Amino acid sequence: MTGQIHKIESMGLVDGPGIRAVVFLQGCPLRCLYCHNADSQGSGGQTMEAEALVQRLLRFRGYFERSGGGVTFSGGEPLAQPAFLLECLERLKAAGIHTCLDTSGVGSGDYDRILRSTDLVLYDVKHEAPSLYRTITGREMDAAKDFAEAVRRSGVPMWVRHVVVPGLTDGASHLAALRDYISTLPNVQRVELLPFHKMGAYKYSQQGRPDPLADTPAMDPQQCALLQTTWFGSWAGKRGEAV
Repeated sequence: MTGQIHKIESMGLVDGPGIRAVVFLQGCPLRCLYCHNADSQGSGGQTMEAEALVQRLLRFRGYFERSGGGVTFSGGEPLAQPAFLLECLERLKAAGIHTCLDTSGVGSGDYDRILRSTDLVLYDVKHEAPSLYRTITGREMDAAKDFAEAVRRSGVPMWVRHVVVPGLTDGASHLAALRDYISTLPNVQRVELLPFHKMGAYKYSQQGRPDPLADTPAMDPQQCALLQTTWFGSWAGKRGEAV
């Protein structure tokens, strides 16, 4: 089974517990206004066999075992390559590696089987209101809801992530509604607000595409941290703890 790889980071520290290898798969069905990996949305990337990728990842086993880390699949959207993702997850679980899925929940495949080989879901909540979800992503919210229900069935722990964009997702009414929405999601252990940044803006010009948020400033990290404490302090967890 082959898949398309956008990039691999060998020493990730923010995409799940411990030190992690992060595999960014190519392709995504969403077109989020604040996407910082716009070059991962379409086709392309490096073609790799699942077995070869897993053998490469297992070289970092020593780091995983010492730190309580493992492997995180991100993107793009990893669920856009479900068969390849599933084979990689099953091979890693058979080798005793902690697995994490960083996803918006929009893709395809046998979610129940995928989640059986997943130890943790990093769930990227775009918006809680269907109309604004559509504005931000270009898609309907139904697919994300289906994935959340699969997580409920599986019992896999979930960390919720949400990007805070000035003037778009930083308002009090939105954060209050978001908190209410997250309280309905299954198995939530932690909520992480991520400040919108401009580091991926150059990728739009490289592709000859307009940046949808070219005139939007980056989110102040200190203000984002304050919003985190104010609205989601009860879901705060210690970075690096394993689940």
